[in-house]
Amino acid sequence: MSRQQGPGGKGKSSGRGFKNEKDNGSGRGGDNTKGKSFSKGDSPVKKKTNTPNPSNSSEIRLNKYIANSGICSRREADDHIAIGLVTVNGKSVTEMGYKVKMEDDVRYDGRRINPEKKAYVLLNKPKGFATTTSEGKGRTVMDLVANATSSRVKPIGRLGRNSTGLLLFTNDEDVTAKFTNSKNGVPRLFQVELDKNLKFEDLKTIQEGFKIQGKLVAVEEISYIDGEGKNMIGLKIKNTGNTILRTIFDHLNYDIIKIDCVAIAHLTK
Repeated sequence: MSRQQGPGGKGKSSGRGFKNEKDNGSGRGGDNTKGKSFSKGDSPVKKKTNTPNPSNSSEIRLNKYIANSGICSRREADDHIAIGLVTVNGKSVTEMGYKVKMEDDVRYDGRRINPEKKAYVLLNKPKGFATTTSEGKGRTVMDLVANATSSRVKPIGRLGRNSTGLLLFTNDEDVTAKFTNSKNGVPRLFQVELDKNLKFEDLKTIQEGFKIQGKLVAVEEISYIDGEGKNMIGLKIKNTGNTILRTIFDHLNYDIIKIDCVAIAHLTK
């Protein structure tokens, strides 16, 4: 490539040639690129530019967060923020341009909002996975649904690490509230294998409900499973966890061999 005339007309290199004898592209000589030929795919190392702080990379403006949730436009969101209708992590925010993180608790007029697309994932959980979103717990159900959606879903309810069956994941707060309501929650159907046959009188006791340490323990339905031994029990509860099952059978001196959730409301395997 030909050399360009500099301002003084003495043939000073512009620093843009493929051969760079003394210039490093910034007009300063004397670096280790002397005599090196730069061809396609072998370009000089560029000076590093300042990159955003990784801790802030997930932050977005509050008005955009609100708009993405479908409440209103960004301009209207500014109006709602200004008059104090929006809280972040329990505190009212009226500052324009305020930034939030995706995991923050953002509420509009007292109701929590979510800027992500609503997602629902139904998992048939295998044995050996903990139902938790915490890290450092070994293999968890979050590992199993990691590629199912880009939305930040969480499991509704729990299944023990050695239990199997259906788990529903979602980021829909309304659905979560409906499923976890203690009085009008969604029923779950379990198949329970015991270490021995369940006596009929014990089945009736569970069906009618009984108290443990003054607290009533009750189920929606219980029965033997057709075509199976008397140690195979079908049991429907509205509790979001399966701890109550172990509480019931431990109290009646039965060991649980296997727990399998086969239905959540109308959702089945």
